[in-house]
Amino acid sequence: MLSFSALLLAAVFFVSCNRGDSPKAVAATWLTAFYHMDYETAKKVSTDETKTLLTQLSQFSGMVPDSTKQQYKKITVEVKSVKEEGEKATAIYTINDPTSKEASGKDQELHLVKQNKKWMVQFSKNDSMGGDDGAPSASDSVQAQNPSTDAAPADNAPADKK
Repeated sequence: MLSFSALLLAAVFFVSCNRGDSPKAVAATWLTAFYHMDYETAKKVSTDETKTLLTQLSQFSGMVPDSTKQQYKKITVEVKSVKEEGEKATAIYTINDPTSKEASGKDQELHLVKQNKKWMVQFSKNDSMGGDDGAPSASDSVQAQNPSTDAAPADNAPADKK
């Protein structure tokens, strides 16, 4: 009986410590929401600056056809690793975008900061989703969500930089 109680207590402790507030879990939540155009979910794990950007993106998303939004929902994200340095972290991730071979499989970075003991995504329109290899920035994502294009947010880098 004592060992069952100890096992139960250990299980409860493990579950409570693994609530999804690690930088890796926060990055996965944010990235999936971002690429699926679910900006309200992304805001829940964002800094104030990032929330402002997401609000702007959500205003433009109303102009995106439902068929395009359905294509975005096919994008998957894999957070490969996270490097923590005190109150900051960098997540390395890849996306799998079935509509774009060029956007898929490239290592990209997402920055996080700890605020009020919680990891939050810190992303601005000056950040690039993927470094300086021509990958789209947040401002490019706004352009990608123009109804005149069917490209996913991650596949709108200029052709000369690909």
